[in-house]
Amino acid sequence: MRFVLRILKALAFLVVLIVVAGAAWLFVRPPELLRVGDGYAAKIVCSNVFIAGRNAEDVLADDVQAPGNPLLRLVRVSVDRDSNRVTARFLGLFASSHALYRGAFGCTSVPDGDFEAAVNAVAFDAPARMEANAALWPEGEGVGGRDEKIAAVLNDTGLAGPAMRGIVVVRDGRIVAEAYGSGFSAKTPLIGWSMTKTVNAAILGRLMLDGKISFDDDHLLAQWKDDQRARIKVSDLLGMESGLAFNEDYGNVADVTRMLYLDPDMVSLPANAPMEAAPGQRFRYSSGTAVLLSRIWMDRVGNAPAAFSYPHDALFLPLGMTSAVLELDARGTFVGSSYLYATAHDWARFGQFLLQDGVWNGQRLLPEGFVGAMRTPTAASNGRYTQGQAWLAPGGSSAAFGLPEDTFWLTGHDGQSMAIVPSANLVVVRLGLTPGWLGYQPQTLLKAILAALPQSGAPQQQAGSQGQAQPQP
Repeated sequence: MRFVLRILKALAFLVVLIVVAGAAWLFVRPPELLRVGDGYAAKIVCSNVFIAGRNAEDVLADDVQAPGNPLLRLVRVSVDRDSNRVTARFLGLFASSHALYRGAFGCTSVPDGDFEAAVNAVAFDAPARMEANAALWPEGEGVGGRDEKIAAVLNDTGLAGPAMRGIVVVRDGRIVAEAYGSGFSAKTPLIGWSMTKTVNAAILGRLMLDGKISFDDDHLLAQWKDDQRARIKVSDLLGMESGLAFNEDYGNVADVTRMLYLDPDMVSLPANAPMEAAPGQRFRYSSGTAVLLSRIWMDRVGNAPAAFSYPHDALFLPLGMTSAVLELDARGTFVGSSYLYATAHDWARFGQFLLQDGVWNGQRLLPEGFVGAMRTPTAASNGRYTQGQAWLAPGGSSAAFGLPEDTFWLTGHDGQSMAIVPSANLVVVRLGLTPGWLGYQPQTLLKAILAALPQSGAPQQQAGSQGQAQPQP
């Protein structure tokens, strides 16, 4: 009997030792997967609490845990409103990661915990926020008459898709129908994920109009000057054909998740990536490419304060995107791949801007042909991706869905999409939390909206667009 007790005590001691050793290992050297999970949780909670005004526990449960890796259900978050910080820890104890709210610049991941460096990276006053007004959209936030047929389409949950958060339909320059999920409204800023890439491209296009950068520019980063990466052109980056290696697999710890949640300087990883093909020869979808474009256009602006205010001054202010918040990394580079928050109305303003060929209120804001590049397929992508950080055929060609041939798209993680159909004078924005594994395809929604459009009557001109150039088919 004593022998058995000794064995049991030894086993109990061994179990305790293993638990203690495991806890020590998790505390000192947590696996990258846990660090990524905590970084993701901290960042998403921070942005939704401080930008969108949502409840932290709701965001953790609905946005982080419900659609994500099962391990995320073991993450706990704390929000310190006095210091504008959010901390996430696995089991409330391990792999701590942080996010910091920096006012009009939104939230940033601070994976190294160096809050002083993160604050000093943007030690400039942000542009003053614009005030929305009650005029009819797009001049203000007012919405006139509703198209009942289109509204009925939006009320079809099968067409709107699981966990829809906002849909806005713009026809002939006016909002004709909109719908919102429970807890969301026209005033809720929502993340666009990779739709941000197209906005980032447009910001670069604004700089092109000023002659400070061009499609053909090469020798883009100082660290590339002595190797074959010096041959990479702006056009190669815009078309996702740089030849740089980059792993965009969100299922595991990959380049994209390391960049977004483990590295305070997000430029570092893609800027140091090796070449896997000659520029222009291979299509590789890469969020790292978009972050490189951010760094490149910021450097071309001329000085840090002007670069930080450039998205607001050059794009958001002219378009009246009063809610738009483009976030930066912890070292001061705009995360042009992923992190633009804006209301559905403001996302629709950007879509209308592209529909009008980069002209707004009679003023050309993008060079002639720039939106055309956004609608022109690249050969290396087999016609799916365009020369301007947009899609022609996400998940299948337009013809396969019976859509107009001139349709082009902005798309983003978890079911974000914007369809622009010049021939129908139509923009459809759809935002939500709809993971790809659910199989939702926004093309079905667009097709139903097109079928419901009134066919008679001449197209109405946008109220704020007298004298604007018409979009080219």
